[in-house]
Amino acid sequence: MAKEKITMPQLGESVTEGTISTWLVKEGDTVNKYDPIAEVMTDKVNAEVPSSFAGTITELIANEGDTIEVGELICVIETDDKEANASNVENTEKAINNASEETTDDTSMKKRYSPAVLRMAQEHNIDLEQVTGTGRGGRITRKDIQHLIEQGIQPGVEQKEEQAKAFEQRSVTKHTSQTTKAPFPGSVAGDLEIPVTGVRKVIAQNMVRAKTEIPHAWMMVEVDVTDLVAYRNRVKSTFKQNEGFNLTFFAFFVKAISQAIKEFPQLNSMWAGDKIIQKKDIHISIAVAKDQELFVPVIRNADEKSIKGIARDIHELAMKARNGKLTSEDMQGGTFTVNNTGSFGSVQSMGVINYPQAAILQVESIVKRPVIINDMFAARDMVNLCLSLDHRILDGLICGQFLARVKEILENMNDKTVQMY
Repeated sequence: MAKEKITMPQLGESVTEGTISTWLVKEGDTVNKYDPIAEVMTDKVNAEVPSSFAGTITELIANEGDTIEVGELICVIETDDKEANASNVENTEKAINNASEETTDDTSMKKRYSPAVLRMAQEHNIDLEQVTGTGRGGRITRKDIQHLIEQGIQPGVEQKEEQAKAFEQRSVTKHTSQTTKAPFPGSVAGDLEIPVTGVRKVIAQNMVRAKTEIPHAWMMVEVDVTDLVAYRNRVKSTFKQNEGFNLTFFAFFVKAISQAIKEFPQLNSMWAGDKIIQKKDIHISIAVAKDQELFVPVIRNADEKSIKGIARDIHELAMKARNGKLTSEDMQGGTFTVNNTGSFGSVQSMGVINYPQAAILQVESIVKRPVIINDMFAARDMVNLCLSLDHRILDGLICGQFLARVKEILENMNDKTVQMY
């Protein structure tokens, strides 16, 4: 028998940590190699972590809600693999023996708080110094805090004044302005408190990072897509019958945008500190919503695909997102984001750039508007394209030329020019 470590895997490029959202096993369970043992959330995707070995789970190191760095231990499994590396087994057994020697009085882990524990304690004014943890090494778990909240117990209430002072001191920023952060709002009877967890928490972290690090600028053009609308409406029924999925307007926009990016590759760049990386391949990230969750899967080599191929990718990625089947591979490698905000009826918006990309383009709703043509009013199908850009990488000149080219391509999409296949 040998004891093996299972660590947090890297579930995508640039992913450095993951949060255990749900354990699918418990201590004592027997698993086969590649069986899923936990659901993990990263800033890229939700994924199942498979077991690297066949055997019996002997210890779950991480708690649900804990954020673990890539390569850190999450659980231990006992296997029958007699060919396991002796030194690894010896090191693992030492770690397990040390853990098993901890007594109920051991508090070596007491002050190692997970982000979930810290957030819940702050929201409910709970002094963690006064809480007795039931986790390994006296660690305070999320269940410990939840129990206190349900029981209406608030250890250390008498120290609230000291906590408030400490919080105020910690709120002072490290900037030269030394600005104090405003305290979080409180709730009153009847208010609904919704914990910020899961994908919503990751979205919040990414948005703060994008707006903090990226100097955003914004441009917009309006496009006359009357011919495109007429063409798509003529062929959509036949297309659906032949192909089995819908031909959306979004597929035409992605095609036009990827073609323009090929002509203006500066838009396909990323900031890398002392250099700008201009990506060779054009991989278009698209935003897909599911309830309160937002995913950004990738259409690979969009510039090389036909409108039919792009429409198929949009359909398949959207279905995978809504069915919880997206993989880390589906989410990796995006170089430019196109967001179909028009599907919600929006006509003008300012998107937050999908870090570390250089820009995001919002495709707004197509609406009938009166437009002057040859000094006469005409009803035309118009759409706004709103571009948010990283001003470290891109300037108004190149972005204006890019948007003008996208406009030109879209306004000339008709029966004679569209290559569907």
